[in-house]
Amino acid sequence: MQLQDAEIEIKLLIDAIYLKYNYDFRDYSRASQKRRIEQGITALKCQTISELQSQVLHDPAVFMQLLQYLTIPVSEMFRDPSYFLSIREQVVPVLKTYPSLKIWVAGCSTGEEAYSLAILLQEEGLLERSIIYATDINPVSLEKAKKGVFPLDRMKLYGENYQAAGGKRSLEHYYTGAYGGALFDKALAEKITFSDHSLATDSVFSETHFVSCRNVVIYFNKALQNRAYGLFHESLCRRGFLGLGHKESLDFSACSHLFEAVVKRDKLFRKL
Repeated sequence: MQLQDAEIEIKLLIDAIYLKYNYDFRDYSRASQKRRIEQGITALKCQTISELQSQVLHDPAVFMQLLQYLTIPVSEMFRDPSYFLSIREQVVPVLKTYPSLKIWVAGCSTGEEAYSLAILLQEEGLLERSIIYATDINPVSLEKAKKGVFPLDRMKLYGENYQAAGGKRSLEHYYTGAYGGALFDKALAEKITFSDHSLATDSVFSETHFVSCRNVVIYFNKALQNRAYGLFHESLCRRGFLGLGHKESLDFSACSHLFEAVVKRDKLFRKL
């Protein structure tokens, strides 16, 4: 098949998903989409993108399977520890000046980052007056996140990340072994509201003091990146904070002039 034909089939599949299920991947990076769709074709034992499209249109269960590839539900607690250390040192002192806090974790996947922030806020004496909104477009990931159960074999890595991020205890303090995994403290989960939200189609839903959206906009094209950054800017209160992934940047975006760098190395910014 010529590359042009493959591009046409990918566009038809993405358009079909939008029309049938109202999931909008039209402004996601096409190179990334191509890789993920190829993975989906293999996993679902289809021969062509057209065959995959037919199955997706006629079987919602197949679409939900494909969605797991289109959204890459992969995460890690205290991922990039220096990011969380910079939040402790540069963001927390400002957050402590507010009587109540609203934090938005956009593209939360299976919840590891939301729980990481909840632990950090608890250790800094802020969790009781905080609400963490953790949003994603993948309902399977959100259901996993709500349970707060993560693989036990990941706890060694997560514990090392936590210590490098300035953790004040042992990560084991926050979970117990249950359901064949590590069940995190319900006191953390009670401060996290998991909900469906699309950066491609939905609007701002709350004024926030800190937005953390990491390793998400890297998969968007320029137009969708600008839309996402605009949503974050609109959501943030005056002088609120924004955190991005280490491969992401506000440079050359339509919103670059609306933020200043707080810790450029760790992609922490502040609304002007």
